[in-house]
Amino acid sequence: KKVAACAKHFWGDRGTTKGINKNNTVISLNGLLSIHMPAYLNSIRKGMHANRDLVTGFLKNKLKFRGFVISNWLGIDKITSPPHANYSYSVEARVGAGINMIMVSNFTEFIDVLTYQVKHNIIPMSRIDDAVKRILRVKFEHRELAREVMRKTLVLLKNGESADKPLLPLPKKATKILVSVTHADNLGYQCGGCTITWQGLGGNDLTSGTTTLQAIKNTVDPTTRVVYSENPDSDFVKSIKFSFAIVVVGEPLYAETFGDSLNLPLSEPGPRTIYNVCGAVKCVVVVISGRPVVMQPYLSSVNALVVAWLPGTEGKGVADVLFGDYGFTGKLARTWFKTVDQFPMNVGDPHYYPLFHLDLV
Repeated sequence: KKVAACAKHFWGDRGTTKGINKNNTVISLNGLLSIHMPAYLNSIRKGMHANRDLVTGFLKNKLKFRGFVISNWLGIDKITSPPHANYSYSVEARVGAGINMIMVSNFTEFIDVLTYQVKHNIIPMSRIDDAVKRILRVKFEHRELAREVMRKTLVLLKNGESADKPLLPLPKKATKILVSVTHADNLGYQCGGCTITWQGLGGNDLTSGTTTLQAIKNTVDPTTRVVYSENPDSDFVKSIKFSFAIVVVGEPLYAETFGDSLNLPLSEPGPRTIYNVCGAVKCVVVVISGRPVVMQPYLSSVNALVVAWLPGTEGKGVADVLFGDYGFTGKLARTWFKTVDQFPMNVGDPHYYPLFHLDLV
């Protein structure tokens, strides 16, 4: 409820000829309805680029879909053969079919063509009004919801050496707190791939939001000094006498096959910083990652371990839970491996000895 989820790709994308990515799907209407439609129907109940009958007639009118429909990347170009051969026709067909948001690389060209067609009544203004209304309906008042979603999905993997000696929740009032590694102050890393660009962009100027570092500063007591150091050495950590440290590590930005990895490592300087910081002061490590990564070599060095996945724009959700305003409620929805040599590994396998078990209870 109130979450903008993307049920992709509507529809028939996984029924392409010979299973080739972005190939044509040649199938009967009965096949579409019986094989490819059930998952989308469930998505609509619980939560095709140029085909008006499917996008507007079936999805919006018959199924009463109230969200917005987004094209695939450069899908608008592929209506014609060769791609982009008749761009004016492609825009008219795509927007006229009921697509509300278009993913393009040359957005100025798209804007120019669409503006011309609207001004000359090729595409009615009512079609633009429908698209804008659907998009704005999703965007309004999202930040507090993003914060709530974040704190509910945090998963606590380790908390102290024993249940009676936990590190978390952290005290808001302390002398000095160390916050470390690039992922702590990078909105782009929090959001991951497919943010603004295909492979994502690092930095804090992409959109409105709050980094984990900013959220920590806003959460702690005004008398608490928060020190940020991206890659401190152990001598620095020992010399300052911090009350505790929050080390935020993760992966590089990626989307799709660019994220394929045989090793699944943390990005540097994450591993080095864990050893330098957690060997000198009590620390909680927060993992920013879209999937389990190698953590077993560092587990004995850390006092507490939290996985935040890709928390999105609202780092306040992380601080809410670390400092005890809310409890941990997230569950581990997939097995966390010890080493990549264990792959493939599933519950019930003879060699099923994960670092952290699947937890859906």
